[in-house]
Amino acid sequence: MTDKIEKNNQINDNEEVQEDLSQNSTSAGDVETIPVAQQTVRTILRRFAELIFLLLFVSTLLFFLLRLTGDPAAILAGETGDQEQLELIRKQYGFDKPLYIQYGVFLMKMVVFDFGTSLANAQDALGLVLERLPTSFTLVLIAFTANLIISIPLGAWLGSRPDRTGRKLGSTGVFILQGIPGYITGLILIQVFSVELRWLPSIGNQGPESWIMPAITLASFQAPQVIRVISANVSEAMREDYIRTARANGAGFNTLLWKHALKNAMLGATALIGAQVSFLIGGSIITEVIFAWPGLGRLLVTSVTTLDFPVVQAAVFVISVFVYLSITATDLAFIFIDPRLRRQRA
Repeated sequence: MTDKIEKNNQINDNEEVQEDLSQNSTSAGDVETIPVAQQTVRTILRRFAELIFLLLFVSTLLFFLLRLTGDPAAILAGETGDQEQLELIRKQYGFDKPLYIQYGVFLMKMVVFDFGTSLANAQDALGLVLERLPTSFTLVLIAFTANLIISIPLGAWLGSRPDRTGRKLGSTGVFILQGIPGYITGLILIQVFSVELRWLPSIGNQGPESWIMPAITLASFQAPQVIRVISANVSEAMREDYIRTARANGAGFNTLLWKHALKNAMLGATALIGAQVSFLIGGSIITEVIFAWPGLGRLLVTSVTTLDFPVVQAAVFVISVFVYLSITATDLAFIFIDPRLRRQRA
């Protein structure tokens, strides 16, 4: 009788264990991986909705802030302009109407991408901005490529064996370079290579030779950040178990570094690189001014100083769109790179 009772207890215990295992498998099965195409569409639709609200907010804020900077009619009339001329200019461009009416007209035109004509040269404001856009993108693309070419191999080299003297000196140099502002680098390059050595032109877009110093100026401030992130990620990856296993199986140092450690280290660096693309698009203004680069940034600065409202509004609109598109592209890159982002609870 006692043996039967013990046997029944064992059977009950086994059934409870099986129930627990089935519950765990069910809860684990609640997590499913979303197809790449579906997750991509979701991200694009969500980002598009966010972009509309962002453009509305930025454009509205900019509209009212510009009206606080001064009267464009006073600049157009010049120092010799009288009150009658000022009133005629304000009436011509609609500045004589109440502010809420100006804002309503601005919103209705912005929906159809009509920002008006430039107050300085009577050209279409958006057309003037788009005309300068390829020149700015050329500079951004060159700087971005130079940043990757320098940062990835150097960061991997520094992080592979961080305890060695050469790596420590290199890391110290990168840390110092990160603290130097980009405009300081640009002024130094002009002084050395344009003024002293006369090797490179320092003004305008005069061909490939004139691209070198502006691109280096933009990349010099961003490369140290990427180098340090990749170096830290590679250093951590080289201590992981899968690296030890590959080393025990006979994998060489270069294979461990470039094929395994660097691949995983780039996951953490992708977000930073994507953010830097946004900075390159919107933050190349100072570089364009220093080198008199005929791009969108220089046009924006000139328009701000002359209170050319339509051009400023069109330029900020275009910059906002491309900055947000770069952020969206970074999110989409993560979806392809990291499958964990495609998992959700069922």
